[in-house]
Amino acid sequence: MKHNAILFDMDGVLTDTEPVILKAAIDGLKDYGVNAKPEDFIPFVGRGEDLYIGGVAEKYGKKYILEMKKHVYDVYLKILPSMIKPISGVNELLKQLHDNNIPMAVATSADYIKMKANLEAIKVPLEWFDAIVTGENVKNKKPDPEIYLKAAKDINVNPEDCIVVEDAIHGVEAAKSAGCKCIAVASSFPKQELQNAGADITLDNFAQITLEMLISK
Repeated sequence: MKHNAILFDMDGVLTDTEPVILKAAIDGLKDYGVNAKPEDFIPFVGRGEDLYIGGVAEKYGKKYILEMKKHVYDVYLKILPSMIKPISGVNELLKQLHDNNIPMAVATSADYIKMKANLEAIKVPLEWFDAIVTGENVKNKKPDPEIYLKAAKDINVNPEDCIVVEDAIHGVEAAKSAGCKCIAVASSFPKQELQNAGADITLDNFAQITLEMLISK
């Protein structure tokens, strides 16, 4: 039996943008009197920018306001073109899936503006995806399964017939809670931690994912 759909996280999976949002958040929060360190953001990776930025701001005693996220996104969009790096195998695999009519969706905790900028930067057409779910479309962020349940529903596929591709511990937990199979790539967290979170398969990098791996059980 073949899997019916592939659900992709974005940051750390389709795009190498974790360093970009980290720099943007550190630089942006300085304008609000927050001198954050890179390790401050680790607990919030994969949970959306409201928590990523807000959690760190509040750690330093600053109340989170939406203006902070807008400012960080402004910084992000300015530095993205010079910092983004292609992830080996992404464009080729997505094209294979598209050409073989395999339903696929992006399910990212990021906002739409960031998702669109990222995929345009790596020259992946948005129309390749049958559904796009962002952090603005769900109430509960990862590790809650809501985003993957919604993505599966939007492409009219049962969650148990989906494979999620993730890189973050919270994302793996969300995928497994939704009832999906999960392939995790160790771009943001060690393989052992991803295995402990429940990933069915852990790989060193995205390039190790094959079409056959995704469409057959």
